[in-house]
Amino acid sequence: MDNNKKVWFITGASKGFGLSLVKQLLYAGEFVAATSRNQQELINAVNTNSSNFLPLQVDLVNESSVSLSLQHTYEVFGKIDVVINNAGYGIGGAIEELSDEETRQAFDVNVFATLNVIRYVMPYLRKQRSGHIMNISSIAGIAPGTGWAIYSAAKHAVVGLTEVLATDVKSLGIKVTLVAPGAFRTNFLTPESLAMTANPIEDYEDVRATHKKYKKMDGQQPGDPKKAAEAIIKIAGEENPPLYLLLGGDAYNRALIKIDNLHDEIRLWENLTCSTDF
Repeated sequence: MDNNKKVWFITGASKGFGLSLVKQLLYAGEFVAATSRNQQELINAVNTNSSNFLPLQVDLVNESSVSLSLQHTYEVFGKIDVVINNAGYGIGGAIEELSDEETRQAFDVNVFATLNVIRYVMPYLRKQRSGHIMNISSIAGIAPGTGWAIYSAAKHAVVGLTEVLATDVKSLGIKVTLVAPGAFRTNFLTPESLAMTANPIEDYEDVRATHKKYKKMDGQQPGDPKKAAEAIIKIAGEENPPLYLLLGGDAYNRALIKIDNLHDEIRLWENLTCSTDF
């Protein structure tokens, strides 16, 4: 194996960002282990006979499945350089509208699957004293929007765990990046990637209006997934990659508005905040 080439482990690789990444990396001659819930669907989507490609059928919520997939990757390629926690899905609805089951499933896939991969890849990265973990969140995890409370909460959890992970593993030579995309022209707004509450409540007019607006965006999103993949690949080659990588002009603008609003409100209530000290 060419040691100048990286070994990538990418979850949720049969569509969207994951698929764009896999195709570009294989074209560049990199080594890619990619996961999907359906191995044949992944093989069909990537459509290659390259020996650099290792398609894996993995249940990311199942710890044993995750552990075995990483072990297999290490046995085949001899190392793991870059981990992309990309698997996830959207869920729309007000908190009251979403059942406990719908909510827990969203956290299982968007948060606990990411934690499973991190937990089981760390022994390999610690042994190497190198590696780069990139967790795909969303601008919704930084600047949430109406009607996406549970999705935003899950992606916000990814933001928090990534920030602390970065400090926990820095001394081990391991890099960490939080990727927060805006709206990209993938299949994210299709039923296979976006679940909606099964019990909508009529009173939530703003939520319904927001969901209708998002559905109309399908196929018109401003972000180019090919360019997003290129940006992620570029970051993996940086000596000092950023902790935060926002993708898309819409993500950039939403983040700045959130920062400005947060700053203004914190300063507005400064006296009351500081009055609680001894």
